[in-house]
Amino acid sequence: MMIVIGALLIAAGLLIVFGGRLPLKLGHLPGDIMIRGKNGAFYFPLATCILLSVLLSIILWLVRR
Repeated sequence: MMIVIGALLIAAGLLIVFGGRLPLKLGHLPGDIMIRGKNGAFYFPLATCILLSVLLSIILWLVRR
């Protein structure tokens, strides 16, 4: 279990480091909500949250099998 958690942490770190070079920009997907006003901005990455949730659910389902 510790090896799997370590591998996931390494994968997350690599995704953060090399995320800008990927064709799929996490955090800037269609479906992410961005509202800009005169005095501020509101950003909620809805599509990114859903995508990460699905991916983590699949990974955890595979680990439990």
